[in-house]
Amino acid sequence: MRATLTSKGQITIPVRVRTRLNLKPGDVLEFDETAPFLKATKTIPPEAWNRFGEGWQDPWDGLRMEEVLDDLRGPVGLPPGTAS
Repeated sequence: MRATLTSKGQITIPVRVRTRLNLKPGDVLEFDETAPFLKATKTIPPEAWNRFGEGWQDPWDGLRMEEVLDDLRGPVGLPPGTAS
C-alpha cells in the first residue's frame, strides 16, 4: 500500500489500515522521531485512562496464592509413585 505526501505534509491512511487499526476521525497519532522509519502510534485519550479499571473487582479476593494458582491452571496432578 502507498500514500502520497501532499505539499502541506499530509497523507491519507489507506482504508484497510484505518479499519485494521480501528482509526476514527479525530484520533490523535503520535510520531516517534527517533525511529529509523515512519512510526506513528494511536494515543489513548486521558478520559479512557480515567475509566480504566472502573468497577474492577478482584475475582480471587480472600483466596491464598495456592488457591489462585489452582484456579488459574487447574489442579496439579503428581506422577504415579511420587510422594505428595
